[in-house]
Amino acid sequence: MTSILNVAAAVLTIGFGLFGFLAPAWTAASLDLAPTNSTMGLSEMRASVGGLFVVTGIAVIWLNTPMAYAMLGVVYAGAALGRFVSVILDHPPLIKAMTFGGIELILALWLILANINRPS
Repeated sequence: MTSILNVAAAVLTIGFGLFGFLAPAWTAASLDLAPTNSTMGLSEMRASVGGLFVVTGIAVIWLNTPMAYAMLGVVYAGAALGRFVSVILDHPPLIKAMTFGGIELILALWLILANINRPS
């Protein structure tokens, strides 16, 4: 069961990344990010919200070790931390921020707790 949920979390990561990679304008709009006078924002979406997540998810599946899945959890923990700090300091739309943060937190907790002490 752990292996199935690990792979599902990695595939979900790839799916999240594909939105940023293939549809950066839609992803930016979904995140309430506004365009400027250049297309650098689209480049950033493809890189940090897209390609980074796609390649990380693929690498975790390829490595297929408990520590790789735990490290994916650490990545999600960092995202959740940033999201919750933003709720306090930046006051983004609460429902949207808490929904994204909640998903990140659930993935972080699962991936870390289910894998950190699991033998390879």
